[in-house]
Amino acid sequence: MQLAAAQLSQHLQKGLRSLYTLHGDEPLLIQEAADAIRAAARLQGYTERTVHTVAGAHFDWSEVLAAGGSLSLFAEKQIVEIRVPSGKPGKEGSPALQQLAQSAEGNDSTLTLVLLPKLDKMTRTGAWFGALENHGVTIQVEPVERQALPQWIAQRLAAQGQRVQAGEEGQRTLQFFADSVEGNLLAAHQEIQKLGLLYPSGDRSDGAPGVLSFEQVESAVLNVARYDVFKLSEAVLGGQAARAQRMLDGLKAEGEAEVLVHYTLSEDIRALKRVKDAMAGGRPLPMALREQRIWGFKERLFERVLPRLSGVALDNLLHSAHLVDGIVKGLKVPEWPADGWQALQRLAMQLCLECTTSPSPSGAGRGGGTRATVPPP
Repeated sequence: MQLAAAQLSQHLQKGLRSLYTLHGDEPLLIQEAADAIRAAARLQGYTERTVHTVAGAHFDWSEVLAAGGSLSLFAEKQIVEIRVPSGKPGKEGSPALQQLAQSAEGNDSTLTLVLLPKLDKMTRTGAWFGALENHGVTIQVEPVERQALPQWIAQRLAAQGQRVQAGEEGQRTLQFFADSVEGNLLAAHQEIQKLGLLYPSGDRSDGAPGVLSFEQVESAVLNVARYDVFKLSEAVLGGQAARAQRMLDGLKAEGEAEVLVHYTLSEDIRALKRVKDAMAGGRPLPMALREQRIWGFKERLFERVLPRLSGVALDNLLHSAHLVDGIVKGLKVPEWPADGWQALQRLAMQLCLECTTSPSPSGAGRGGGTRATVPPP
């Protein structure tokens, strides 16, 4: 049985199942979902808990299998928690998890909780995961995307009796908060808790209980953002120049490899060019995107920006990406910055600008009428 994370609280109020599987790559949300299950279990008499972390190829699964059938003298009900940090239970783990799943159904004395990282589609179609899903409840914990982060922050503030000011000023406060904690949800949670300690409800300088001003948030919230190089595509293709610049600065400060950042940007440009060429050859856009394995959030971005991009503009972008490839590897290029990060910034802003340009009636875009000579990508 699959269950959305947002439905977990309501589900637990109706009663517990004997097997739960949580999978996702957001530690805070996984932890909170697991805590909710444990708390509900304690209220129903599950007083004992054992934790088994699967590490290494020689992990002893017999101990886990035995735990499900043994209770101490001091407990009538127990929680058996199995953590698989790699998401790969291994050759012995697969049949063991299938056996655990089958024995968990109808077992009122043992609640089994399996914690996994984000799983790919192939893993989710495996026999062991299928058994967990068929005999228990599986919950895929999705990360909070950047566009949803301000609302997530507002909801967390409301839960501790706080809110930002109404109107545009409040939205500015939430955007500043989101920019400061992007990519680091656990730190965002900690910053929200800090605001609860610094400005407890009813103790406001402006006399409005629970209302946080921009100045209060700005002075209290640390810049704890962590940037994922692959999220850079989202900002650039979305035409979010300021966010893209923050991400590049953050990636540089965190010591990310210039070649990886360049690969991310250039791969997007190459994919846009391939889809555009396929469309020019008569392929419908949805088919061209599928053939190039573009889906999900990036598919929506491609659908938005491709009508804005002319073939000439894409050729010019490919040429720029080729030049920056040499710069990040130590080559000097006339009229381009010698510093790799500055060159990456220029390439990112060039792509960002093209993605926000209104398409001209002729479809020429910003690329002009002269086709660039582009080296093979």
